[in-house]
Amino acid sequence: MKNSARIGALAAGLALSLGPLTAPAQADAPTKEPCATQTTQVARAEAQLAKVNAVFAKKQAKVKKAKKAVVQADTRAEKRQAVKKLKVAKERRTKVVKIKKAQVQRVAKAKARLAKCLASQPTT
Repeated sequence: MKNSARIGALAAGLALSLGPLTAPAQADAPTKEPCATQTTQVARAEAQLAKVNAVFAKKQAKVKKAKKAVVQADTRAEKRQAVKKLKVAKERRTKVVKIKKAQVQRVAKAKARLAKCLASQPTT
């Protein structure tokens, strides 16, 4: 009797653990819409570009704030510290500029792939 209970528990455990693997999820089902992948890629690339633009705006604001701090510095020590902060802010902004440029290229290429896909679709 104990063995049959153990076997039953083992079978139930396997069924529960392997259940999600046997039935595909609805989200995994391919869409019937033409160029769905390219459309998704464009949307994701544009969303990421919006995030990068927000980060760039913050970094640009920090550079402006650091420039203002350099101008308003009274002593040599304050000015030296403000110049260091300005240098760091400019370096960080430069990194974001490179990231932004790369993301703009990704968006452009994704849009080109979408346009190519749409052009190859037969018109109805």
